[in-house]
Amino acid sequence: MSGITRRRFIQIGGSLVAAGAVPAAGLWPKIGYTADTVHLGLLHSLTGTIAIAEAALVDAEKMAIDEINAAGGVLGRKIEPIVEDGASDWPTFAEKAKKLLQRDKVPAIIGCYTSASRKAVLPVLSQSKGLLYYPTYYEGQEQDKHVIYTSQEATQSVIAAIEWLAKEKGKTFFLVGSDYIYPRTCNKIAKPTIARVGGKVLGEEYAPLGHTEFSSIISKIKAAKPDCIYSTVVGGSNVAFYKQLKAAGLDGTKQVLLSTVVSENEIDGIGKDNAVGYYACMGYFQSIKSPTNDRFVKALKAKYGQERVVGDPMECAYNSVYLWKMACERAKSFDVDKVIAASSELEFEAPEGKIKIHKTNHHVWKKVRIGRARADGQFDIVHESGMIEPNPFPKL
Repeated sequence: MSGITRRRFIQIGGSLVAAGAVPAAGLWPKIGYTADTVHLGLLHSLTGTIAIAEAALVDAEKMAIDEINAAGGVLGRKIEPIVEDGASDWPTFAEKAKKLLQRDKVPAIIGCYTSASRKAVLPVLSQSKGLLYYPTYYEGQEQDKHVIYTSQEATQSVIAAIEWLAKEKGKTFFLVGSDYIYPRTCNKIAKPTIARVGGKVLGEEYAPLGHTEFSSIISKIKAAKPDCIYSTVVGGSNVAFYKQLKAAGLDGTKQVLLSTVVSENEIDGIGKDNAVGYYACMGYFQSIKSPTNDRFVKALKAKYGQERVVGDPMECAYNSVYLWKMACERAKSFDVDKVIAASSELEFEAPEGKIKIHKTNHHVWKKVRIGRARADGQFDIVHESGMIEPNPFPKL
């Protein structure tokens, strides 16, 4: 074979390019990756009222990226994140998603938090044939071919929470939430569940997103004297809501309250003293005892500081990066359609335990847990379910 030079070729889109060669003009920008790197979009609220819950997701995603890069990357390429701020503003989310997909040509985005932000991004995903990994618990009622939903949809958490409360804490309920699709849909699931377990709804109230004055709602709660408050108040509003509940004498020692939207990250903002004794229902708590979770928590604290905490959406955001990596490797491609097809029944040993992407509906099978907030801002886990199949379109 002397006198013949062998060259290694790599496939880029539909073209073969010699490794190390400069691609034809305009080729790289069409696909969002090079011979050595692949871009990944991270789109979250780093500012605004939702940032209290959402900004930390980027840290978890970056940690997953660093781990994957240290282990050799994805399909031989290192991941380079492109971070954009949705600024708690839904048109901004759409604008930034369009930039990531059409200008940066990312093969996938990990992003959004509220359903309003996700709904704003869906038309952009359709137009640009993009792929979104959505790492936040949400209301369900959706199945989009351009989205992989990596946290629990509402039936997985709401039904488990109401059934546990009715069995352990009492059967009269007051429902309070922020005024948008997630809380309203959760309550549509909660109300027939309450009726099924022999309970009664004593009140249902909503406050605008970002609202900070809950005295009127709290007065109604005190008058109703429910056994349980089921809360879907989100974001920065929880700082005011929890403080004002405590000031009104309804702290966690006197009133049962369970939220499906308050994780360890929100408690950091609410203040540990204001949350003690209240309950949360999540797929993940930092206090889970397992070797996988111990490694995850230790790594995050080593990277971001010993005072940092990990909540459910952070863990789901971390999982999302790995699920994308695994699907790309199964597909042997970054092509969106191939990655989606490769995601069916994909399993991952996550910090929360095994999760599995549903064969058809793009959501994940997972366990859910109920925890009671401690003085240190962590949760004592008081209930753990088996693996629950996602059901994004329940009969309401």
